[in-house]
Amino acid sequence: MADGRAWIGNWIVRLHERVRERGYASITAFADARPTASLVDLAEELGKDDIAGVQILNELFAEAEQRRQVTRFVRDVLARLLSQSLPNGWPAVVDDVTRFQIAKALGSWSVYIPDAYQDRADQVMETLRAQPPPTGWRPLGPDDELLLTLLPDDEA
Repeated sequence: MADGRAWIGNWIVRLHERVRERGYASITAFADARPTASLVDLAEELGKDDIAGVQILNELFAEAEQRRQVTRFVRDVLARLLSQSLPNGWPAVVDDVTRFQIAKALGSWSVYIPDAYQDRADQVMETLRAQPPPTGWRPLGPDDELLLTLLPDDEA
């Protein structure tokens, strides 16, 4: 979605209407049903011509704040980006190509999450570098056991 049509009109209302038309009560419920889909894939499913991935991200975050589940949102975004960048899971060998794929996912993740989580993101990235996950590991959603270990829920 590069021509700007996603921003015409009340995109928030349009996004929520599209989700309800598909039988979901929230953007989060819609996204949870597709836990490894990229934000762009989610947007294209809802409206290739007038929904953008960043709009999905924005509303997922808004809903997470309302539900006091921001840490789960942070894990969700990480799971999606790792699934997108490493479709075959964590590499057995980290060479220049796979290092770039990992860096792309983690760098994007760091930009997409709230500033309040940057220190935790840095810790997660350091842990993944120091103690890589098992070969083939790919989180299948925000409730992945390893992701829960790296980013446990802490909302009150």
